Amino acid sequence: MRKRKPVLLVDDTEDSRDALDLFEQNGLHFVQYHIKKFDESCCGELPTTRAPSVFAQEGIFKGLDGVKEYLAIENKEVVEGESVSMFW
Repeated sequence: MRKRKPVLLVDDTEDSRDALDLFEQNGLHFVQYHIKKFDESCCGELPTTRAPSVFAQEGIFKGLDGVKEYLAIENKEVVEGESVSMFW
């Protein structure tokens, strides 16, 4: 069964670099999306979204604290068994 990857929205700030490091240190597979790409796409800018943010089945987690919260949830799921996001 395929597992959907969380999307990590980043920008050029230190918090986003820290979030990327945290994901890599935890060995989690994810999709990285730079917030500048929204300006270049049909979607326009996202004035209410801040980076770093994680978009996953478990919810939307904003800011570096939100990233840490998501990683804590994900690590707990992995320890206890299959990740819920496998079925997302």
